[in-house]
Amino acid sequence: MSVIVLLDSGPLGMVTNPSASAGTDECNRWLESLLLEGVEVVVPEIADYEVRRELLRADKMEGIARLNALESAIGYIPITTQAMLKAAEFWAAARKQGRPTADDKALDADVILAAQAALLTLNGDEPVIATTNVQHLALFVEAREWREIR
Repeated sequence: MSVIVLLDSGPLGMVTNPSASAGTDECNRWLESLLLEGVEVVVPEIADYEVRRELLRADKMEGIARLNALESAIGYIPITTQAMLKAAEFWAAARKQGRPTADDKALDADVILAAQAALLTLNGDEPVIATTNVQHLALFVEAREWREIR
């Protein structure tokens, strides 16, 4: 079994942000340290979508280039039919429990991300989502504040 860290849109947005700040520098050092330790880190397609749409809206081409380069370097998990079927199950289960993760009319990226992570367990892997939004994701899969993953 291997641990696989999936980047949520929060940390993904920080590491692809070309503007340096204390937060982006810290996140970049964190990601570098994981990679140097041999931890497998990947970009889920739904997180790419969330970050990329904002970069496109704001015409931040350098950020898009950084996103593309990161995905080429570390890996990318596409959304599959199986992931969308699992996401629908998660969406329904959350509402039945009275714990929705988004408005009923929203696409609900959190359940799609959780489904992408959950499917990795079928291969015997141990996925953990690196996020700034533990509450919604932890309903379904292991999710931790990115700073807490070592």
